[in-house]
Amino acid sequence: MPQGDFIWCELMTSDAKAAEGFYRDVVGWTADETGVAGIPYTTFKAAGAPVAGLMELSAEMRDAGASPGWLGYVYAGDVDATARRVTELGGVIHRAAEDIPQIGRFAVVGAPDGAVFALFKPSDGGDGPPRGRMVPGHVGWHELMAGELESAFAFYAELFGWVRTEAIDMGPMGIYQLFAARDGEEAIGGMMTRLPEMPASFWLYYFNVEALDAALERVTAGGGTLINEPMEVPGGAWVGQCLDPQGAMFALVALRR
Repeated sequence: MPQGDFIWCELMTSDAKAAEGFYRDVVGWTADETGVAGIPYTTFKAAGAPVAGLMELSAEMRDAGASPGWLGYVYAGDVDATARRVTELGGVIHRAAEDIPQIGRFAVVGAPDGAVFALFKPSDGGDGPPRGRMVPGHVGWHELMAGELESAFAFYAELFGWVRTEAIDMGPMGIYQLFAARDGEEAIGGMMTRLPEMPASFWLYYFNVEALDAALERVTAGGGTLINEPMEVPGGAWVGQCLDPQGAMFALVALRR
């Protein structure tokens, strides 16, 4: 698998069982318990294919100030060397590279603007979850609210080789820059300078659903919160940003309302 592909998405939360039920209902996932080395872990699946993970924040994590949130994992052919490169480019290592027995090697890092993501290389060299650009239940988009667009893009381009695709003028909000993992490939996400009211830079992950309005109704019925009203985006898809009942931010995307 080439350097720079998003390979996994994981929710760390304060109530794993409640979160499992919420996302099963909202996104339509099934869930399997797949704990490793005595650590409870849940794998979310879409049509039988693993697409995301779930685990509960430990007491140690909560004491250190961790709060519920989604974390994206990006493939790195050499996790240790890529983590060192993060620091050379002005970022930080939050969790040094280590092995998950029979699973792979990972590290948790932060970009210079503070946005957190993980590096991962599976033990079996697998390709990760199947790609499903708009397939229901798959992760359909990866979005960065950056400290400043140009410097953020330069960081990821140097680290992973990401390339620019279309740039969308959002008026007073600035430029929304789409990116692909490699030249000639379809865009896998977008980034822009975060709005002044956003206190920090962060990655946001969009989950595909069949119809947006019905999914958003399930969000609020399940105790979640709709942050922004549904919005149509270039290409004809509809999106909505939400908080789950434990406070983790996520987004939904569909080809129809």
